[in-house]
Amino acid sequence: MFRDLSVISHGAAAAVFAVLAVLVATRYLRRDIDRALFLAAIVTALWASVLVTQSLWGSPGFFTRYLLELLRDTAWILLLFAMLRDGFRQGRFGSQIKKVLGAATAILIITLLALGTLEFVLNIGLVSGKTKVIGQIALSLLGLSLVEQIWRNSTAFGRSSMKYLCIGVATIFVFDFFMYADALLFGQVADSFWNARGFVNAALMPLFAINVVNTRKQPVDFQLSRSAVFHAGTLIFAGGYLLLLAIGGYYVRALGGEWGEALQVLFITVSLAFLVTLLLSRRIRGRLMVFISQNFFDYKYDYRDEWLKLTKELANLSNEPPLPERVVRILAGLVESNAGALWIKGEQKDFHLKASVNIATPKYTIIDEDSDMVKFFKDREWIIDLSEYREDPVSYNLLEIPDSITKTPEAWLVIPLYLDNELYGIAMVGAPYARVELNWENFDLIKVVARQTCNLIAQNDAQNRLSRAMQFEAVSKASAFMVHDLKTLIAQLSLLVKNAPKHRNNPAFIDDMIATTDHAVRKMSNLVDHIRKPSSGADEQRAPIDLTQLVRELIEDNSRRSPAPWLQGAPPAIQVCADKEQLRSVLGHLIRNAQDATAPTGEITLNLKTAKGSVVLFIQDTGSGMTEEFIRTRLFKPFESTKGLTGMGIGAYQAREYIQELGGSIDVTSEPGLGSCFSVRIPLANAATGESAGNKPEPTDSGLQEGRQAVN
Repeated sequence: MFRDLSVISHGAAAAVFAVLAVLVATRYLRRDIDRALFLAAIVTALWASVLVTQSLWGSPGFFTRYLLELLRDTAWILLLFAMLRDGFRQGRFGSQIKKVLGAATAILIITLLALGTLEFVLNIGLVSGKTKVIGQIALSLLGLSLVEQIWRNSTAFGRSSMKYLCIGVATIFVFDFFMYADALLFGQVADSFWNARGFVNAALMPLFAINVVNTRKQPVDFQLSRSAVFHAGTLIFAGGYLLLLAIGGYYVRALGGEWGEALQVLFITVSLAFLVTLLLSRRIRGRLMVFISQNFFDYKYDYRDEWLKLTKELANLSNEPPLPERVVRILAGLVESNAGALWIKGEQKDFHLKASVNIATPKYTIIDEDSDMVKFFKDREWIIDLSEYREDPVSYNLLEIPDSITKTPEAWLVIPLYLDNELYGIAMVGAPYARVELNWENFDLIKVVARQTCNLIAQNDAQNRLSRAMQFEAVSKASAFMVHDLKTLIAQLSLLVKNAPKHRNNPAFIDDMIATTDHAVRKMSNLVDHIRKPSSGADEQRAPIDLTQLVRELIEDNSRRSPAPWLQGAPPAIQVCADKEQLRSVLGHLIRNAQDATAPTGEITLNLKTAKGSVVLFIQDTGSGMTEEFIRTRLFKPFESTKGLTGMGIGAYQAREYIQELGGSIDVTSEPGLGSCFSVRIPLANAATGESAGNKPEPTDSGLQEGRQAVN
């Protein structure tokens, strides 16, 4: 019996490892691991064959079998070193580990092989049988340590490709360890271990074959359907359940005493009724199908392709077709449909129809926030299948669907769209081209895409609201500029009205009043024209003007306030190209700001210098001054002012913007408590010729620096 079982066991091992060698050889043997596995399969098949012949005919002798076993162990250890070498290439193992393991393995194998060979050649016993057994145990432990190093130091990705090899080789060495440890303890190899050894090795062959197939990604010749697996699984489950039922019935009868038979019948009847209930339960069957699909089959969708298609659709920044319509088409396309509608939450929290594709526009375009369906979606993220709903409304807790959806003949799916955890929209998908069986994978994909598209819709809505706000802001700014100019005119006219009773008989005052009123009329006319034609370019109103004369007029206009500005020196006529009234407004604002910041006993000085095709107007005061931080962050920003509620903070901003339109610039130097100096640079009217308007030679930069006096 021993010999027969040993023959069968090791004969099976020889056969399956020969098949494994052929399988590996057909995979082109390109990697070191493949070649090492091929060698291990060949040596193992030879080793098992020798054990079969020894059991049948008593030959070859002990030393031949001992040497072949050492060679088998060596071949499997070489496979492990090939795996380690692959790990070294990827930098997962240290060189020190490689040296230690390599040296230990080489010393042990060479020693055992040398001793076995000498004993075979010389026909003498150099070491005892116990020493040989200890050597085999050492080889097993060395193999297990190599497997441990490979597994512990490999990455998660690497483990998936080598786990079957590690399990198979580790099982071989674990079995050998226990067999030889038992032999060392009891003085001989146990028959049970020896007879089972071949079967154990043969049973491990599928692990190595799976590794070869998975690594090379070879196609499988057959594929089971989900239904076949489901029904097979159901039959297996039912068979196991009935077996347990029979065993349970036996013990109920045995332990029930006089009532045993009745209790057995009751137990079997109730158990069978429970089994039938489980098999007929649609919910249980559905969950079982989901479990089988998730764990035993490839996914229904190629999610990489689906994500790329979604990204391509959402990357279209044009409004053709509009975004709500594109969202409907995306959701409908997931279930082979081309029709649908979309409702988005409005400002009053109700849901308004934003798009309908390939369906008749619903009669009712608003879904009330207080409807049952909206409350249903707020409680759970659930996709409503209207065909299922019509067949069994109880499955949806008798939910009331709005007429805008139920009265649409093509309606099929109702999909909630969430922004974070808030219901932001509701999509309806029409019936597909052909019948589509929906499962958990369809619903999961629809939910993910619905959330992504909802985020895009919300971003688009926010962008539209921001655009409208910016438009209103632009209108408000334009109005503020006009109000600022009107305030200036009102202040001038109010001053005239205030002084009129005192100077009604003064001809000079009357002339000045007429001039001021004329200026106010022209200014308001320009404002009206600007309102009527806001797009007219500033270049159309520019003309050469005498800046020197304009500065003198501004000095005269503002001389009634203390401190009165005054002009240094007697500059010649200097021509610049600008809108006279606009330039008068911005320069006048700077002069009045200087008066506001300076005490009546202070001083305001104006100076004109030409340099390098430009003229620079210096407006210097001895007023309160400004900090560097205020100049950098607030001075030229609209609606920023040091005058509190009396000023709008527009004049300085408006002045800089207009001077920049002319191609010039405004520079400011200031120190708190000492005063400020505004330097207004404007290109000359004939700057291209390199000459000033008065045909005077330009002063050097030193002249310009001379004009900009220090504020200290």
